[in-house]
Amino acid sequence: MAQTESVCPELSTETALDRCVAIRTQLQRANLFGETPAWRVSPCPLYLSADQVKFFADLGPHLLSFYRVLNRLYQESVKGIQPKWVAGYLDQGKPDALIQYSRMKRFRDVLPAVIRPDIIPTQDGMMITELDSVPGGIGLTACLSHLYHDVDNGRAQLVGGRDGMVRGFAAMLQSTQEQRSGTIAILVSEEAKDYRPEMSWLAAQLRQAGVAAWCVEPREIRFTEEGLRLHTDHGEEPIGLVYRFYELFDLLNIPKAELVQYAVKKGWVGVTPPYKPALEEKSAFALLHHPMLRPFWDKALGAESLHQLSAIMPKTWLLDPAPLPAIATIPDLSVGGRAVAQWTALEEATQKERHFVIKPSGFSELAWGSRGVSIGHDLSQSEWSQALRTALASFPTTPYILQQFHKGRLFDMDFMDDASRTIVRMSGRARLSPYYFVSGGTVELAGILATVCPSDKKILHGMKDAILVPCALRPT
Repeated sequence: MAQTESVCPELSTETALDRCVAIRTQLQRANLFGETPAWRVSPCPLYLSADQVKFFADLGPHLLSFYRVLNRLYQESVKGIQPKWVAGYLDQGKPDALIQYSRMKRFRDVLPAVIRPDIIPTQDGMMITELDSVPGGIGLTACLSHLYHDVDNGRAQLVGGRDGMVRGFAAMLQSTQEQRSGTIAILVSEEAKDYRPEMSWLAAQLRQAGVAAWCVEPREIRFTEEGLRLHTDHGEEPIGLVYRFYELFDLLNIPKAELVQYAVKKGWVGVTPPYKPALEEKSAFALLHHPMLRPFWDKALGAESLHQLSAIMPKTWLLDPAPLPAIATIPDLSVGGRAVAQWTALEEATQKERHFVIKPSGFSELAWGSRGVSIGHDLSQSEWSQALRTALASFPTTPYILQQFHKGRLFDMDFMDDASRTIVRMSGRARLSPYYFVSGGTVELAGILATVCPSDKKILHGMKDAILVPCALRPT
């Protein structure tokens, strides 16, 4: 895949500064993350080649197929058609009540309607580090798409266009709501409160587009014998759909969470993403690469999707502390050319040999926002050993995964230094987050958020030293 060139083409320093000032001013007015955006502003989007844009457009259907087949694998495992240990792993650490709720017949075929992978461009191509069906950044990417389109007078060919994020999100909500009447409630939990301003901005955009949606705290909804209701600018209205902006591990801390579940169970309201914790586990990558499941994936996914996904989803292993028989080895795991039979053997791996990441698989407050992540070659021997032991000891309640580390490649990006009001060039690594929305059974790429971090940062996330921009097709 061609290397990304991110420097603004043929843009004078004066024009670049003017753009950055205009973008920052509009971000402050939008108030998505407080009065001062906590990241660096670039005068241009991150440019992608035509081949790269096509890669992202083609990826959506493959990811939707992956969710569909993963859902089938889990259900067939529950029934004993597929190995029982598959469902056992995906259910590990979950409350029994939530597991039983997720298995209800009415939810059997329901899949996440928002798909956002985190993708690292490497020298060898793109690598997906994880999938998120409850992602932040939807409102942010939508707002940035508006700003970068307008500041360039529409010349930049943004992926998804100026309004792709709002339009795609609206279509997804309306499709998910189906025939249920009522307003749409975007419920943002206290734990996710930092994202409430961007979702409030997005809800306002939806209302301007004719979609009745409101961003509220869970305590603001009211339960009645007919369903859920919400007080809006037009008075009290019934809720037809709940957009769940909270993690399932946090249910006990969310006001009226049981009432929402009851209303959904009765069919009074719809909810997306669905209450299916098995579909929110990073260990799904380990299942894709497991040799015993290869015949299932090959038949259910098809050769093309399996080839594509196997190439871009890094090899992953679930850190199960159960001992292996003396003659067994862990599939496809080797260190220094030696097969690994016990996890403890990894403790002695040298710094060059441990290009691995350890992170919680899913159902935990440590499993999002780059928390709980340990990068093997960035740790001392004792720190690496302790991270591995902690992960193994956490298996009963919080399973961890071991994943191959793929280093992002370097490229240049310009940003405005706020103190000196000068344009500075930064060498960095990028995390690309495409947003796919599912409506009517089809999946649409609505936009891509690029998070470009300084080259010395090992974990790529939205930090104050990062540049956050939408992606666009490079001008020819």
